[in-house]
Amino acid sequence: MSHGKLTPSEIQFLEETLNADYKISNIRLREGEYQYNLAKAIASFQLELHFPHVKSLTKRLFGEEKADDIQFIRKIQTILKKMEKSDIVRILPKKKPWDLQRYALSSFKFQDVDKNLVLFATDEQIKETKNMLHSISSQKETSVAKLRNNTIQICILVLMTVASYIAGVLSLVQPTIDPIIFVFAFSISVVCSIILGKTFSRS
Repeated sequence: MSHGKLTPSEIQFLEETLNADYKISNIRLREGEYQYNLAKAIASFQLELHFPHVKSLTKRLFGEEKADDIQFIRKIQTILKKMEKSDIVRILPKKKPWDLQRYALSSFKFQDVDKNLVLFATDEQIKETKNMLHSISSQKETSVAKLRNNTIQICILVLMTVASYIAGVLSLVQPTIDPIIFVFAFSISVVCSIILGKTFSRS
């Protein structure tokens, strides 16, 4: 998933994760164990503004061969389900019914069952990711504002084109044709049509 395709709800979720404080977990998060490694891998994806599914997680951690091993994938999914019940991992809604479920950390900071404080991102990494999110949000706001302005401009141009066309037609059906009105109306409709075409091409 490219950064530009992040939905507003996904951006909001990432912001909540980045701002979340320590969360208490009822499972162990010891370095070298599956739960820790999976959480660390999910964190690395989220810091890149991605939400991984089980196969991309497995491939990053264990290689291509394991990612194609159905039994191993099921084992990883079982562990992820346990992590979800402990509020370490969240399962995101599918965009399409046939998509694989995507996973996200609920925080980058945890206190595990052994009372150990576990960090999956440094303050610097969190700050950098916040800056990227802010940049994406600003771009989206700019795009929305540009789209709104284009829509208003197009509506005005359409109205002007129609009005000038009608004025030109009406001038032709009058008993006495006024060439000035006709030429003026025709010129306005042509100019508006050209500007309208250019506006559509830029959209």
